[in-house]
Amino acid sequence: MKIAEKKILVVYFSHSGNTREIANRIHEHAGGDVFEVVPVDQYPADYDAVVAQAKRELNSGYKPALKTKVKDFGRYDVVFIGYPVWWSTVPPPVVTFLSESDLSGKTIVPFCTHEGSSFGHSVTDISRLCPRSTVFDGLAVRGSDVKKAQNKVSAWLQGLKFTQPERSH
Repeated sequence: MKIAEKKILVVYFSHSGNTREIANRIHEHAGGDVFEVVPVDQYPADYDAVVAQAKRELNSGYKPALKTKVKDFGRYDVVFIGYPVWWSTVPPPVVTFLSESDLSGKTIVPFCTHEGSSFGHSVTDISRLCPRSTVFDGLAVRGSDVKKAQNKVSAWLQGLKFTQPERSH
């Protein structure tokens, strides 16, 4: 799958900024468009408060409303989905995004930030939410390693063949 032949969308939800950092690195290497998933109601900044709220929302199946939606989803072939792992899965705003988006026939490439759980069962959950999509191997980056993950992101994308061709001068 050559990058020049595919339309890419890099989608991410970031609470602390770590996932945004990885999303920006992916965008730098793979190109395409970027879309940030932003819930209407912000999550608390306090770590313990956000952890408790996320647990309640995940246990109840709550899907928070989002501020914006992707326009013209049909034009994308590959959708990178980025998120922090909360309670071993995707956070509720990402569940909302995946539930409300028609990703049929799309290639989904997950990436996450975490503090020791790696993907947990989030990739399985994405596959369940998007049964008519192809889900590729993802990239999990420990939050404390985000600032030095440039080479890891590059190597991962090269392994997927998601790099822009060299431009001739």
